Amino acid sequence: MEIVKIPSMDKAEYDKLIEEGFVSRIAFQGGKYPYIAPFLYVFDGKFLYFLATKYGRKNDLFRQHPYVSVEVEKYSSDLSCYTFVTMQGYLVQLEDAIEKKIIREKFVDMIKAHNLSQNILAALGHKPEEPLESIASEERSNIWKLTGVTDIVALKNL
Repeated sequence: MEIVKIPSMDKAEYDKLIEEGFVSRIAFQGGKYPYIAPFLYVFDGKFLYFLATKYGRKNDLFRQHPYVSVEVEKYSSDLSCYTFVTMQGYLVQLEDAIEKKIIREKFVDMIKAHNLSQNILAALGHKPEEPLESIASEERSNIWKLTGVTDIVALKNL
């Protein structure tokens, strides 16, 4: 019996997957086990940026070891179509006020473009009844940038 391998995507294909998406999973190095958490992201064509609340286990793990694996996927409900990309790199926290403001505004635009529920604000350190623009005007969350990507695996169904 021959084993069939899942085909790889080229850069244009996985860039399109990343551009169209907005939810990722980040795997952090934990003590004994990895720690995986979902994150909203925006992509500027070169880097992925994540909003991370300023509390929780992910912050401790980020400070201890910023090397992570990030996964973005897309699939149909019956799994007849699926694509995914994983990237290994490290996270850096943005500190530049102008850069942070630009990225925060990209998150507001992304949430509006995908018509996401106001309830998503709770995952970003805000109350759901607050205006969406509070993401850009306040700093209740950290912004992490994926950089130093050393390995990309991007696969698709036949």
